Amino acid sequence: MDQAQIEVQVLGSLSQIAADEWDACACPEAADGGRPLDPFTTHRFLMALEESGSVGRGTGWQPQYLTAYLDGVLIGAAPMYAKSHSQGEYIFDHSWAHAYESAGGRYYPKLQVSVPFTPATGRRFLVRPGYEAIGMSALVQGAVQLAADNQISSLHATFCTEDEAISGEQMGLMLRSSQQFHWLNDNYSDFNGFLAALSSRKRKNIRKERAQAGDFGGQIHTLTGDDLRPEHWDDFWRFYQDTGSRKWGSPYLTREFFDIAQETMSADMALVLAERNGYAVAGALNFIGRETLFGRYWGCTEHHPCLHFELCYYRAIDFAIAHGLNRVEAGAQGEHKLARGYLPTRTYSLHWVGDPGFAEAVQKYLDAEARAVGEEIEILTDYGPFRKSNPEEQQ
Repeated sequence: MDQAQIEVQVLGSLSQIAADEWDACACPEAADGGRPLDPFTTHRFLMALEESGSVGRGTGWQPQYLTAYLDGVLIGAAPMYAKSHSQGEYIFDHSWAHAYESAGGRYYPKLQVSVPFTPATGRRFLVRPGYEAIGMSALVQGAVQLAADNQISSLHATFCTEDEAISGEQMGLMLRSSQQFHWLNDNYSDFNGFLAALSSRKRKNIRKERAQAGDFGGQIHTLTGDDLRPEHWDDFWRFYQDTGSRKWGSPYLTREFFDIAQETMSADMALVLAERNGYAVAGALNFIGRETLFGRYWGCTEHHPCLHFELCYYRAIDFAIAHGLNRVEAGAQGEHKLARGYLPTRTYSLHWVGDPGFAEAVQKYLDAEARAVGEEIEILTDYGPFRKSNPEEQQ
């Protein structure tokens, strides 16, 4: 197929493209009516960010959705943004920006192919089935050309899949390795089955933490679909604001995002709420994929021992087992997750830097970083909570 036939366009709003057209590239696996592999690149999620004002004017995330058409048919798309800062990405390049600007360059704006505020692995170059190679090539070349033509310092595609990382590197992009902690479902029948795979000390510690969390004086509910009601988002907004003000200075998402998500994405979300004396005091929000539960946001107005672990980690495992999901991605960072059954997992991103000298320096940094990440994953895995001996050990 002649790539010269492909027309690459940039759209300033996702309202310029029909949801079924975008989703034919973003989540073709959901055409049977099932769930997408992840909900974050669907038209409904990205549109909720845009319509709620969570991205767009004044946010530092200006939509520049990349599309590739062949004979009038959309064969590829990418959620791309012009960024005026490096917040809300979770693959940190602040030191790159500082070094480049200290040398007299202009690092911002940059182009970011990602899902805003969402450190979850998924496809970033969304290609219609049957057009995988030519579609990704057109999107990558189109994004690089756009950056070069407009003298933009750099292009970044964060939390892409391993296959995309390999293909992107072959196309000349720089590959970066990072790590997160994921829980993997080894066909456990229930939470006790998971506990049985742990060392005795870790098993006892988790049981102790769950018991402590259960003593907070209330009830814990996991709500999804029709069980979610608008008033639940009033509660969760209070939690989210508290966490956002402490971590980022201000929340990334607007209040309106949750209202829109209630209307368009209630089946994609699992909200874990802790209630005491008739009031919600803590909550954790997860998004549901076809194979993965994605833990995203947590907050509270009362602090109780181990309630964070219960809502964010253990209830997520309960949900994944009950719904036959393969894994739980619990978000960025956090070595404390290791003791709770979440193992270090490599994540990937791709980068292009226009200045040859700076690109060479970044590549050297990435090579050293990749070695360090590999060594850390190996060490942390060895110190993981699962049994290594005495297979006859009883609960």
